[in-house]
Amino acid sequence: MKLVIVDYGSGNLRSVKNALQTAAHNADLPHQIMVSSDPDIVATAEYLVLPGVGAFADCKANLIKIDGMIAAIEHVALTLARPFLGICVGMQLMAEIGEEGGVKTAGFGWINGSITAMHPSIDEVPLKVPHMGWNQLIISDHMADDMLFDGLAADSRVYFLHGYHLTGYHQAGYHLTGGDDKQIAAWTDYGGHIVAAVKTDNLTGVQFHPEKSQMVGQRILANWLSYTC
Repeated sequence: MKLVIVDYGSGNLRSVKNALQTAAHNADLPHQIMVSSDPDIVATAEYLVLPGVGAFADCKANLIKIDGMIAAIEHVALTLARPFLGICVGMQLMAEIGEEGGVKTAGFGWINGSITAMHPSIDEVPLKVPHMGWNQLIISDHMADDMLFDGLAADSRVYFLHGYHLTGYHQAGYHLTGGDDKQIAAWTDYGGHIVAAVKTDNLTGVQFHPEKSQMVGQRILANWLSYTC
């Protein structure tokens, strides 16, 4: 299977590629893994990964600068409905809008909600932002049997590094722990509920960094690679 990691000047591309290669090898999954900034190559992907580090608006602008890149991503993820994985800002770009520095930037609109600044606190005492380090991955009830989290222990921890997060989905009747919301795949607790992963059909996004999450991250990547087109 041909897996393409989108190179648009944002993201830990080498780390992501190495983590995916290791996960594929350990799980005995045959994947051709490449990094590309060419929309024509991206459009042929059977598995597509969109990493992202930095500001939402900058990442979106970098994608726009590459003529045909967003169209190629949408062709693979929406038209062909092939497995898509957004990592960190790559997940955030799946939302309807990003709000950073007082500027609103349109996202892909694949999931409900906006990306807004975090203001975590415990007993009205503010917590540090960005949210950086290891935190527990709490799987939503409806995802308990999904392949993405197969084999994970209940106390599995993953690595986060972000100052913005997905919010606003509740305005359309969405809730964190199941109920009407089937998009929120997992969450964590950092002075309140923080969305850690989203999933709808073939589209998956993780706010944490699986490439930095050691064995848990490896397992999640291997599970995602096991999805069939």
